[in-house]
Amino acid sequence: MNERHLEGRVALVTGGAGGIGTAICMHLADLGCRVATTYRNPEKTQTWQRQMRDNGYDFAIFACDVAKYEDCERAAKEIEQHCGPIDILVNNAGITRDATLKKMAREQWHEVIAANLDSVFNMTRQVVDGMTERGWGRIINISSINGQKGQFGQCNYASAKAGMHGFTMALALETARKGVTVNTISPGYIATDMVMAVPEPVRAKILEQIPVGRFGETDEIAHVVTFLVSPHSGFITGANIPINGGQHMM
Repeated sequence: MNERHLEGRVALVTGGAGGIGTAICMHLADLGCRVATTYRNPEKTQTWQRQMRDNGYDFAIFACDVAKYEDCERAAKEIEQHCGPIDILVNNAGITRDATLKKMAREQWHEVIAANLDSVFNMTRQVVDGMTERGWGRIINISSINGQKGQFGQCNYASAKAGMHGFTMALALETARKGVTVNTISPGYIATDMVMAVPEPVRAKILEQIPVGRFGETDEIAHVVTFLVSPHSGFITGANIPINGGQHMM
């Protein structure tokens, strides 16, 4: 397979400046994609963009609150004007607002559902028609192990992440004959800055639950993304691929 077999394709990765998002952006660029990402924090993302340029990656960044439909509509138009039609969408943006249900405020529920689940509709709705009209597209939703098994204190997050795969399966059926595949990836605990900032005793307890005995690497998520967007993966759609070191098996 040609090492740059996605040359000329335009890929949008929401939340691309995070740990997993950065790895996905880099791997897609290595395959020849023109990569765009969305942001809410301009200072942080502009710093990230400069750092990426220093490493040889020129990512286009666009302001967008993915929880807001109108923002996604505007951002998608801007991306297509600057980069071209969007062929690949990775719905990666998300937040947490953890609390037990007994203590969870309505705002904590709605913020997480909006950022993690509404966002998938908001952005996918902007690009799916173009993909089906052109006869090729790849949509990948980054869910979570906690959407598969649940997690104490995360009724909001687990619900949103589980809902992402329901969306995946339904849309996969709608687009299967039109050259567009839709899949979910459900990472477990990945060695991002956020996870590695957890106090060591807590991290040790988490590691005890992972059969392979380590945290995942962001590149391991990105490699699966690049496999799913490959022209040779057209027979895979509606799937949920767990990447969790054996922590949860179905």
